[in-house]
Amino acid sequence: MMCFLYSLVKLDMPSSQAIHSADVFSRRGKFSHLPCKLNVKQSVETVQLWAKIKNTRTTTTTTFATPNENDEGERSGSHACSGEQVFVPLENNYSSNDLDEEAAGSLPESGSGVFQMAEHSVNLASLLDKLKALHLHVLASEQWNASRLKLCHNNYVESAKNLIHYLALKCLDIEPLKYDLALISLLNLEMVNSSVLASLTTCIELLENLQLNSSRTGKDVSAGISTQGKLYHQTNGNFTINTMRMKACLNRELLLGPLQGSRCTHIMTTVGEEALESETLIADLIKAGTSIIRINCAHGSPESWSEIIRRVKRSSQMLEAPCRILMDLAGPKLRTDNLKPGPCVVKVSAKKNATGKVIFPAQVWLSHKGAGAPPPHLSPDAVLFIDDENFFTVVKVGDTLRFFDARGKKRMLKISRVFHVFSGTGFMAECTRTAYVSSGTELYIKRKKDRLPVGQVVDVPPRESSIRLRVGDLLIISRDSTCGEDNSYGHASGAYRITCSSGYLFDAVKPGERIAFDDGKIWGVIKGTTISEIVVSITHAGLRGTKLGSQKSINIPDSNIRFKGVTSKDLVDLEFVKSHADMVGVSFIRDTRDIIVLRQELEERKLQNLGIVLKIETKSGFEKLPLLLLEAMKSSNPLGVMIARGDLAVECGWERLADIQEEILSFCSAAHIPVIWATQVLESLVKSRVPTRAEITDAASGRKASCVMLNKGRHIVEAISTLDNILNSNSRQMKAEVKSLVPSSHLV
Repeated sequence: MMCFLYSLVKLDMPSSQAIHSADVFSRRGKFSHLPCKLNVKQSVETVQLWAKIKNTRTTTTTTFATPNENDEGERSGSHACSGEQVFVPLENNYSSNDLDEEAAGSLPESGSGVFQMAEHSVNLASLLDKLKALHLHVLASEQWNASRLKLCHNNYVESAKNLIHYLALKCLDIEPLKYDLALISLLNLEMVNSSVLASLTTCIELLENLQLNSSRTGKDVSAGISTQGKLYHQTNGNFTINTMRMKACLNRELLLGPLQGSRCTHIMTTVGEEALESETLIADLIKAGTSIIRINCAHGSPESWSEIIRRVKRSSQMLEAPCRILMDLAGPKLRTDNLKPGPCVVKVSAKKNATGKVIFPAQVWLSHKGAGAPPPHLSPDAVLFIDDENFFTVVKVGDTLRFFDARGKKRMLKISRVFHVFSGTGFMAECTRTAYVSSGTELYIKRKKDRLPVGQVVDVPPRESSIRLRVGDLLIISRDSTCGEDNSYGHASGAYRITCSSGYLFDAVKPGERIAFDDGKIWGVIKGTTISEIVVSITHAGLRGTKLGSQKSINIPDSNIRFKGVTSKDLVDLEFVKSHADMVGVSFIRDTRDIIVLRQELEERKLQNLGIVLKIETKSGFEKLPLLLLEAMKSSNPLGVMIARGDLAVECGWERLADIQEEILSFCSAAHIPVIWATQVLESLVKSRVPTRAEITDAASGRKASCVMLNKGRHIVEAISTLDNILNSNSRQMKAEVKSLVPSSHLV
């Protein structure tokens, strides 16, 4: 019997500990007791491993036996193992220093050593031993976590096991092994996420065949090495590469729905109450490529959500294009409270050059209130609603409308075009001078002898209030909402004021900790705290200051704040989600307790088929992601993960975001869980119609995910079309261009 020495992996260790792993080297010894289902009385072959803990190599040993073909009786007579048992070496002629020296000496040398290996080929026997030890290490990690895996739902058992296998592999310091495998072009250990065990098994079998057929060895190397094919087939079971791929595809379709046509990635679009201003917007989104509509329960009301969903279902049915609904629970997010509303006035301003000369007049949309928003292909600078329906029978293209703006200035609007929209008629007018238009503004046409009133402007929304913060400013955050009525600078304290109604903030922060606002656009340091107030000194803002408005995010990355995972508002909203949505998004997941509470609420409402999307947007959520996935796999609900990169970047640091999102993709790939790529995708294109080059490449990176999410904006329809082209483009045209360089007889 051949037994390998290597480290075990157990997931319920403290998060501060790294999972041990190893490089493999042979050694002989005897052990009186093994933490596995085998009693070993004869000498065994062991393997010394390199363990990687926080980027530091240390040696660690554990034992697992690989039975030969004649070991059936011994295997059946073995007893169960215990995670608390510790093996004790009886005989060992080598000191720990000797083991370290031999292990270090077995590593390929840098520089010429690598080239020497390439020239004289890789030692196949040594490489095979390493892979077999790696294979056993992966199996041991599964056994070590058997009690946790038993709790997973049948739908996720294989995926959960593969996740355990991947964690065991990921924490290994296997750089030398990677080099060896690369030299013979056999296996890339960075690409085996979705089928770890099957990939290792296939590689071992290929190496055995390669070794047996090698003409460079004159001895029989098959004994004790190639006799374990039966074991590998037994342990592989349902872990074939094809089975794992089908499992990932099935999980994606259960959550997100089947992909339409030749598309490779779903597109999710966030919509709010503004979608109700246009009868055609939802249909346009679906036509452009949207297959999932997201509604954020932090904004709007059940009435507006119901109308949005009604339009989605109607448009989906008319276009024969399936479209699912995701509703995000607000969660315990910290936000600024509403500031005092600004005046009900809209600014109309023409575009000017550097000398102040008008180069393009402002475009103003005029329509009756019931006519809704302008057509999506138009991008007016302002929208004005007129109360008098006769306005649209009196006015015609070419007319000049005159009015006095909110400052008493004489201004004019020249009608340039007419449009027949869904429920009425609308005009596009041009304005060459800056005007401030408020509700009640009278519009008239000047005749030869008098003025002809044609309508009155109504329902101008209040301007969004904000405060402009600069580096060095003081900001007071108050519990008392009455303090937020006055947002101006000039209090007795000489500081700006905002309010936050969440008590979590005031109970958790300490002086000296950092605080961020509006997804990290503004940063500050807490200077002092009381029961009802927090004083912040602004340390980072734009050169001309940065505006902070209502309902903007607040992050405190240095604080150990403890939120309630599912809030009372979330439970109320969950009742609505129950009967209207296909998926529910769970915000600010921090640990497994949040998922346990959610699962209990779903079970109470008998929502076993409702999709669950875990939004990873906190440092704790990222660090505990494998545990969160395993906990969520205990239920039958379709499962997915959203990379919420806004809060995640603030919590973990901007410079780490790229690595973090790759880590999340890798974990979810191993667990066969679909990923939603979110936050600021093509944001410049959505808002200003011109994307940045970095945004294009970022959107293309979204192909790694199962779904890419866009946020709402003025040019959202155009952005969806662009994203659809990016995600589903291929290289067929390029292949056709280079076809002429290859002889036709060689083309298949």
